[in-house]
Amino acid sequence: DKSEIGFMSGRSVRLRSVPIQSLSELERARLQEVAFYQLQQDCDLSCQITIPKDGQKRKKSLRKKLDSLGKEKNKDREFIPQAFGMPLSQVIANDRAYKLKQDSQREEQKDASDFVTSLLPFGNKRQNKELSSSNSSLSSTSETPNESTSPNTPEPAPRARRRGAMSVDSITDLDDNQSRLLEALQLSLPAEAQNKKEKARDKKLSLNPIYRQVPRLVDSCCQHLEKHGLQTVGIFRVGSSKKRVRQLREEFDRGIDVSLEEEHSVHDVAALLKEFLRDMPDPLLTRELYTAFINTLLLEPEEQLGTLQLLIYLLPPCNCDTLHRLLQFLSIVARHADDNVSKDGQEVTGNKMTSLNLATIFGPNLLHKQKSSDKEFSVQSSARAEESTAIIAVVQKMIENYEALFMVPPDLQNEVLISLLETDPDVVDYLLRRKASQSSTSSVFPAAVQACPKYPASVFTP
Repeated sequence: DKSEIGFMSGRSVRLRSVPIQSLSELERARLQEVAFYQLQQDCDLSCQITIPKDGQKRKKSLRKKLDSLGKEKNKDREFIPQAFGMPLSQVIANDRAYKLKQDSQREEQKDASDFVTSLLPFGNKRQNKELSSSNSSLSSTSETPNESTSPNTPEPAPRARRRGAMSVDSITDLDDNQSRLLEALQLSLPAEAQNKKEKARDKKLSLNPIYRQVPRLVDSCCQHLEKHGLQTVGIFRVGSSKKRVRQLREEFDRGIDVSLEEEHSVHDVAALLKEFLRDMPDPLLTRELYTAFINTLLLEPEEQLGTLQLLIYLLPPCNCDTLHRLLQFLSIVARHADDNVSKDGQEVTGNKMTSLNLATIFGPNLLHKQKSSDKEFSVQSSARAEESTAIIAVVQKMIENYEALFMVPPDLQNEVLISLLETDPDVVDYLLRRKASQSSTSSVFPAAVQACPKYPASVFTP
């Protein structure tokens, strides 16, 4: 499970399996291409495979356009929805815009408070500082630096807050500020002609890991249910209050900073999470990959997991990160399905939600070709029933193996670096330096990049 890859100075880095979220934005984009190539070459899924587009806009029918115009005129719907029924990348962009606005308001509040404090006699300063800190905490969010921002939003995250040991953020920065890396380059590698659009895209992609792109609503629901719902029997099967769910939905849609507390019913929160996934215009596993995911079941059992992993790599980062958070949560729920005895000898009731039960509930929301009406569901054809069984089996396998599915093995990391080597050798050298600085096991070896049969091998000469 190890692979060695070398760089300019002659050092060699030993690659290990890493979580996909630890890769830089640029590496994740190239991983999509590497996975796509491997799926075409090595996996016989008997269907066409395409890389899904991030938040693609689908053409609206005339009827939908008229409906949306009617809604805009309706005074009860003056606000523009922030969460439900829109592309995932847009939801995350909305979350980010809201957080930036909130941070800005807090900063203004703090500045005003500091100004007032500076004008007051010394005796009142402490009191006002306490007031200022309590006010600023009122609007704070539970979001951590690793969560929910989109790299495609107009205002990128401040460089200092990005994960990653070094401060270079994109290839453009590297060209301007890291001349020492370029000086280390003693040979010119023939770069294959690359599509201009792709090249322009790569220049903008970050050389650091991007924030975890998970909608605030999804993360809030998962956290609440992990804290309060794991011992609730039939957590996703028991009915909820439609009125309370609608109220929560409207609050999230208005961009309000919703704080889910203990008094919120776990059944309401569970219903809200299901509604969000159901109402997405494109399912989390995307329509483009529907047949490919289903057809993994036609492969030999030992090949299925590796193929599912490659298909997950094809997903846009926001879909991939949100899927990871959801599967992590469902896996925790499934681990609490059975009754057990606590350390102090007390009997703990299980929630009875096995991975099969959870896949049965969530599968149709995560993986479908098109939304089906209730009428279609009431008269199920045998073909539809078979498809439904296949969807459940695929999602069950994902829940049970979610940790392995989001790791990137050394051989694929190696292919990503070799792919980058053809167009941006200075970037590869930079990424390897960071990998070496993060690995306590790195040591000096003769320089060598492992040749990969899928990409032309390039050899370093120190």
